[in-house]
Amino acid sequence: MAAFIPPPHPQLAVSAAIFRDGKVLLVRRAKSPANGFYSLPGGRVEFGESLHTALHREIDEETGLRIEIAGLAGWREVLPETGRGQYLIMSFAARWVGQEPRLNSEHDDFKWRAPDRLGDLKVTGGLQEVIDAAGRLIEASGRL
Repeated sequence: MAAFIPPPHPQLAVSAAIFRDGKVLLVRRAKSPANGFYSLPGGRVEFGESLHTALHREIDEETGLRIEIAGLAGWREVLPETGRGQYLIMSFAARWVGQEPRLNSEHDDFKWRAPDRLGDLKVTGGLQEVIDAAGRLIEASGRL
């Protein structure tokens, strides 16, 4: 496998905290960056794409799920000193609408977990805060 070479400039990315029956979907990354860490599905925004369009595309590519976006839950910066490149990740709250998860080559596992039960998993930095914020958005809209 080739070594991960970070892009030479900042990247814009999206992710989704997808809720279904009170649980959130976590995927384990099978490649660098973040190999072996559980996180939210998502990826880079392509030039000319809106954030919502990019999010629907990435969720479809990575999981096959259909989602309804509830709103922006927060954002996170990943800076070059982590060895992973520089990313600005816009994280959204979303509801599961249909399909069952099917993983692509970027992931090797998925779990539906209660939002407050991540303690034993190796997770990416800031994940719990994004999930908490997304859960509040979903809850405020009246249905988890």
